Amino acid sequence: MTEQEYLAQRQAVLAAAELDTRAVRAGQVRSAEGEHAEPIFMTSSYVFASAAEAAARFSGEQAGNVYSRYTNPTVRTFEERIAALEGAEMGVATASGMAAILSTCIALLQSGDHIVCSRSVFGTTTVLLNKYLAKLGISTSFVSLTDEQQWRDAITPQTKMLLLETPSNPLSEIADIRLLADIAHEHDCLLVVDNCFCTPALQLPLTLGADIVVHSATKYLDGQGRSVGGAVVGRREHMNEVLGFIRTAGPSMSPFNAWVFLKGLETLRLRMMAHSSNALALATWLQEQAGVQKVHYSGLPDHPQHSLAASQQKAFGGVLSFEVGSDKAAAWRFIDATRLVSITANLGDAKTTIVHPATTTHGRLSDEQRRQAGIKDNLIRVSVGLEDIEDLRKDMQRGLDAL
Repeated sequence: MTEQEYLAQRQAVLAAAELDTRAVRAGQVRSAEGEHAEPIFMTSSYVFASAAEAAARFSGEQAGNVYSRYTNPTVRTFEERIAALEGAEMGVATASGMAAILSTCIALLQSGDHIVCSRSVFGTTTVLLNKYLAKLGISTSFVSLTDEQQWRDAITPQTKMLLLETPSNPLSEIADIRLLADIAHEHDCLLVVDNCFCTPALQLPLTLGADIVVHSATKYLDGQGRSVGGAVVGRREHMNEVLGFIRTAGPSMSPFNAWVFLKGLETLRLRMMAHSSNALALATWLQEQAGVQKVHYSGLPDHPQHSLAASQQKAFGGVLSFEVGSDKAAAWRFIDATRLVSITANLGDAKTTIVHPATTTHGRLSDEQRRQAGIKDNLIRVSVGLEDIEDLRKDMQRGLDAL
């Protein structure tokens, strides 16, 4: 059997494998050294056998590495693995989650185009759309994530993209992906879904009709808060355009970060189920506490989109938010009284994190934008980690005792 025949058979086996297997095996091509673990190719450039080969590589006539701004073996392994997990034809790695959103928009839109976006997106995404893409003549209308009619009414002849994240940050609102995909395609628009909070371990937007999925790999794909990166996956025709922007503008992922994310993917489903279990237990407990006005978590039976979340997700994720007292001062007292959890705006870490969205992740929004997005001054977001749930409850009690 030739090496090509072996690789083809192996690829066919992996294509039919379950998610846990693809998370460990997909994308790796061993070098002549026969390594078992994926190597880190820490090189900026590559050597060619001749001037003719260099010319063929640069022109695209011959496949192969040219320059690590846009081709690197370690990064390519990560791209192929995340694409395999999401069920996509192709993946493109980026320097950050925001670079993934920027690259998608710049590559696939032009001046005069229009985006319809959920109000319930990461605060920096709103700034990117309103401040920077607007300078390029790309306009955005913001709508309620869960109001079908608002999505329909906002679409114009210039609309080319519908953009959302589900579950939303930080209120855990759930979008009906299949419904919004149908609306997008009725108007020849692309549906782009930020799958950061669920990851492919819990949710597969492409199978529900989405065209493109974006990730902040910094979060759950890494899982331990070590590296910054992003990813875009979808059909090859779209991803080639995104890759073209990456190779030209340069928001590329480093080989070392790609290797870190590969290690994270190996335990992705195990971690996501554990995060979800802890988050549901903590949300249920918080809901019973007198000092808590409201808990936002789609795993709770009284959440308005609980049934929808259960129908399109395998579990409910690790992020929840809740309201205490009546103002920022109460929220800050709660946060400052904790001793175990980490006060940081990152999420998706094995360590539980806590943050005040109105003054951090959504702090650059105007008061009116925060009001429309439901970000109250007394809202606290917790990304529930992998610690013992009893220890987390005790730490949350310290916060409650400070109110």
